[in-house]
Amino acid sequence: MIVLNDEFYREVSSHPIPTDLEAAKALSSSPAALDLFMWLSYRCFTAKGPERVPLFGEFGLVSQLGSADYSRPRKFREKLEGWLTLVRAMWPECPAVVDSDGTELFVDRANAVLPLGDLNARN
Repeated sequence: MIVLNDEFYREVSSHPIPTDLEAAKALSSSPAALDLFMWLSYRCFTAKGPERVPLFGEFGLVSQLGSADYSRPRKFREKLEGWLTLVRAMWPECPAVVDSDGTELFVDRANAVLPLGDLNARN
């Protein structure tokens, strides 16, 4: 069991990141896709506009997701494309795109919470 302290709870409660909980539930059977979805929810919510995120390196997406198992770039890119496919099934407007060189992920300001009408149509 993981116990979170009151300070952590207050921090999370005072700085919420909007995300689609139904999408998170649906992605729960794929932990890596769920991690990417939650990371994209945060990154797109806080983006000021189009941004580039390197896939590799000290501050790259591999490091941010803790995906050391995919240290081979080609293998990580393959996995990332699969995870993005799952994320887009839940969030079709997701603005994340891997660049043509396969070295960066482009993201843009967006919100991962679907309007209620879209949520009902998905079910």
